[in-house]
Amino acid sequence: MLFDLFITFAKVGVMTFGGGYAMLPILQREIVENKSWATEEDLADYYAIGQCTPGIIAINTATFVGTKQKGIIGGIVASLGMVFPSLVIITAIAALLSNFADIPLVQHAFSGIRVAVVVLIFNSVLKLIKGAVKDYFALGIFLLILLLALFTDIGTVYLVVISAILGIVINTIRKRKEAEK
Repeated sequence: MLFDLFITFAKVGVMTFGGGYAMLPILQREIVENKSWATEEDLADYYAIGQCTPGIIAINTATFVGTKQKGIIGGIVASLGMVFPSLVIITAIAALLSNFADIPLVQHAFSGIRVAVVVLIFNSVLKLIKGAVKDYFALGIFLLILLLALFTDIGTVYLVVISAILGIVINTIRKRKEAEK
């Protein structure tokens, strides 16, 4: 199981272009669909918590999944699996890039990669919305937080806290209304 954790997260870690958000579709496929180590909701929760905690979201997610599967050692092994390919790739690129960074072909390749990363992130957002926005109240919270994120300087942690408070308040009111019926 530990080897499987390492290899699975190493496969995800190979696709590090664009960071944690760009990895979301790969994490969904590997962790939710292929391995069934987490549900869509679990993965969304891991991402929300990973956004609020120090560190890289993808590594935080690997740590959460690994810990859920095999305890502390599983979290460490999954995190190392996520980091290992990046370490190898970055070392190789750093050794070669300084020699080739000015070549137009290399610059165009990175431009193409950036566009692909935007598409991957957009696709991930759509999947998360489908899994998280299940009713009009959740849609309202989503739209409010989206507007706050776009048009204010409120920090990410505060946005998550506001979302949590709104979710608690709305669900408490719903349960009271259902109990009165």
